[in-house]
Amino acid sequence: MKRKIEQALLAWKQRDHRLPLLVNGARQVGKTYSLREFGRKCYESVVYINLETNRRAAACFEEDLSPHQLLPYLEAVMGQRILPGKTLLLLDEIQSAERALTSLKYFAEEAPEIHIAAAGSLLGVALNRKKYSFPVGKVESLPLFPLDFEEFLWARGKESLAELIRRAYGALEPLPTGLHQEAIKLYREYLVIGGMPAAINAFLASGSFLEIPQVQQEILENYTADMAKYATHSETVKIRACYQSLPVQLAKDNKKFQYKVVQRGGTAALFGVPIDWLCQAGIVLRCQRLQHAAEPLAAYVDLPAFKLYSSDVGLLATQAGLSPETILTGMGNLFMGAMTENYVAQQLTSAGFPLYYWESKSTAELDFVLPVENRIYGVEVKKGEHTRSRSLGVFLEQEKPTGGIRLSLKNFGFENGIRSIPLYALFCLPQDL
Repeated sequence: MKRKIEQALLAWKQRDHRLPLLVNGARQVGKTYSLREFGRKCYESVVYINLETNRRAAACFEEDLSPHQLLPYLEAVMGQRILPGKTLLLLDEIQSAERALTSLKYFAEEAPEIHIAAAGSLLGVALNRKKYSFPVGKVESLPLFPLDFEEFLWARGKESLAELIRRAYGALEPLPTGLHQEAIKLYREYLVIGGMPAAINAFLASGSFLEIPQVQQEILENYTADMAKYATHSETVKIRACYQSLPVQLAKDNKKFQYKVVQRGGTAALFGVPIDWLCQAGIVLRCQRLQHAAEPLAAYVDLPAFKLYSSDVGLLATQAGLSPETILTGMGNLFMGAMTENYVAQQLTSAGFPLYYWESKSTAELDFVLPVENRIYGVEVKKGEHTRSRSLGVFLEQEKPTGGIRLSLKNFGFENGIRSIPLYALFCLPQDL
């Protein structure tokens, strides 16, 4: 699968002053695959070490962390030479070996000629729970998320459609009706399949939506297993309860996360740490409420008030038990509004936007607020073509932002100072805002 991270990886390789690379993200988003493909295409050889399963290799990091001592041992264990500039040394599951993480500092200082990259799935959890020391300033970090909708189009062989969508976005001109309908169809398919590589590969292999929930359920079970593996028993119970409440939280009219939904009498003291665990694991996305939409937005966050979204809309569909047929036919299911919002949160996160929403004294609520350099945009999300709503208007009147964006199934357009963008074109947002 073609991934956008490929360009960032190539830029890292070509950098004159290159630091060790750390790719992090939730399990099964494609970190290992992307790094191994990058190594296969751009290096003469790849020395791949899974620090969770290869205990002999992991043991090499228990002694001297000097690269000049480490490299001969790693070569002996792996039976491969590690050549400067020609070999990619790839450390997988680095969260399972604290001293391997620490070694990146010494590779940066003593052996910058060695091209070393690492991948970690629960690194944030390990750093917080096990008190790992992070080599601050000695590594370059790259996040990886599930495939966004444009990457999904590439995987489906729809590169030309993705390019046409970008052109229409740039000109703010409607796509021809036939292409518009095709893009909506593919968007709905994405809501079913999501961006997890395993689910997309299953669909590409079979052409059937029937196998997708089974693949997604397996991923959800792996996430649950991680909760038990990387947390105490009491923490695990709370983490699972928070995660399992996600569909119920998003089905409410007021999607602000409520601890009492998780458990009667629930409080931040009980469930604050489990929520942080889910965020650090990359399993959920946190969207903070703003008290005021002014630069810098982070200064006006209402910390106790937030929404949680699933890191993958396809996983949310399976977790909620929403049938593929309901999504594909565009039926008027009430939960489709939550699915649409979750899709938007996922795409914005992939594009590098922090997640914020805005509320005006409980009289109006705007789904998302985007900071773009020194500009601010209000974003309203609609699941269908019906776009009448007062929230964006109230936001524009009260906060005087740079502009407003309405995301829906309507074609591109501009009306009353509001830019209309189809949901399928969300991947274009960083372009020319």
